[in-house]
Amino acid sequence: MLEKLVIPANTRFEERNIVASGDVIIGPNSKLSYGIIAKKVILGERVTVDGDVLGEEVRLDAWCNVSGNVTSKHDAYIGEFASIGGKLTVYGDLEIGRNVRIKNGFEAKGLITIQDPTPALFFIFLYLLILLRLGRLEEAEKLLEEVEEFDSPLIIPDSTQVSIDRIVTSKNAEIIGSRILGNIKARDIYVSESEIFGSLRGREVIVEKCRVHGAIEGKIVYLLNSSEVFGHIRADKVYMEDGCSVEGGIVGREGVWIREKVEIPGREEEKEIAEVVEEEEVTTEQELEEVTSYNEAEEESKSELEKVEEGKDGVGEEEVSKDVP
Repeated sequence: MLEKLVIPANTRFEERNIVASGDVIIGPNSKLSYGIIAKKVILGERVTVDGDVLGEEVRLDAWCNVSGNVTSKHDAYIGEFASIGGKLTVYGDLEIGRNVRIKNGFEAKGLITIQDPTPALFFIFLYLLILLRLGRLEEAEKLLEEVEEFDSPLIIPDSTQVSIDRIVTSKNAEIIGSRILGNIKARDIYVSESEIFGSLRGREVIVEKCRVHGAIEGKIVYLLNSSEVFGHIRADKVYMEDGCSVEGGIVGREGVWIREKVEIPGREEEKEIAEVVEEEEVTTEQELEEVTSYNEAEEESKSELEKVEEGKDGVGEEEVSKDVP
């Protein structure tokens, strides 16, 4: 889950806060120069947030540091040695570890339990491992389904830095339908239907139907679907579709290709795999329907035979009773 920086649709980077329409998951040792407003907020160990945290449910693992207020509309979990620079307000139950520092005190409407909450991701992994060892595969599958039920999560992987100036991660980055402030540096970058107020730097950079107010640099750059770049592009190879525009210069050390339609390597294979999977799912559903209908027909025929046999038995008994004086 934390192998890629994911910024989902409708995420806004405002002056002081990151506002997400869904959930937020931040990996250990990451640093954010923003506050967070979201539904469910999960901060890994040693995460630093320079601002407020507001969510329907909030979880801070051990050694987290939040400089502002923390507000949870439902339950909250605060790990040991966490630090909150403002006030902690919880409208549900509060589970809190030892040696937690809260500068302006706390208020909890529900039950308060003082213990050391297990780190969220470690707990999920440990519980899943136990279920697999016990051979309880169905429960493990249900747990995975519940883990995947995060609502359009904003995912920030381990040791990522997010500030108004830059977003830096050693993982891949995927940004869809969002408005982002800051220069983005990642391994591979895919941006779709977004507006970026900063530069993009990575190995392979794919920009699709976007406006980028900055430079794009990488080994391979793809500019697709009427994208606009208000800066320069520098790469080994640059592929650009008709209708895209670049305000600055384009430097392609190995070449620049401008075509009506640019095909990205690997996408055709992904489409073929997706089509094969869909066909297999349809085939499986049809087979299940056929098996079900066959079983139903077989059960009906069995019940009819049983009725016939019962009828025969009844007739035999009547005839015997008539013959006997």
